[in-house]
Amino acid sequence: MFRKRNVYNPKRSIDDVPDKAKLETMANQVQYGGNPEHKRNPGDFGLTPPGSPRPDKTLCDGANILTRDLALSLLKSGIRRGLVSMQLRRGFPQNVWAVTEQGVPLEAQLENSDSGTYHGYPMADADPFREIVLARWIANNA
Repeated sequence: MFRKRNVYNPKRSIDDVPDKAKLETMANQVQYGGNPEHKRNPGDFGLTPPGSPRPDKTLCDGANILTRDLALSLLKSGIRRGLVSMQLRRGFPQNVWAVTEQGVPLEAQLENSDSGTYHGYPMADADPFREIVLARWIANNA
């Protein structure tokens, strides 16, 4: 039996004053790798779904993110809008946040700081940080 996650990282924060030129450079360099634990159907991600998926993971399928191109586009949009964490790893933010056209907040985590590769997932409804992401996304509408 799994335990539903009810504690989220309270240390997450969005950089208040990101450098616009650096954001554009980052957006042009990032890649999207994906994580099979967040996919019911791997689509064109080139991933094999795990043999025993973890039921506590949110799925990209539920947010209608079915292609790598869309995932990468959302990642880049989050960066360009400045929804990046203050914490950097080799020049890339540890986390990037974005919101789908349907209003679903997403969180991406850096999985390879050498290549700037991320994997992302929809934020859980119970995650209080999702409201901060939604508010900042609207405020930074570009």
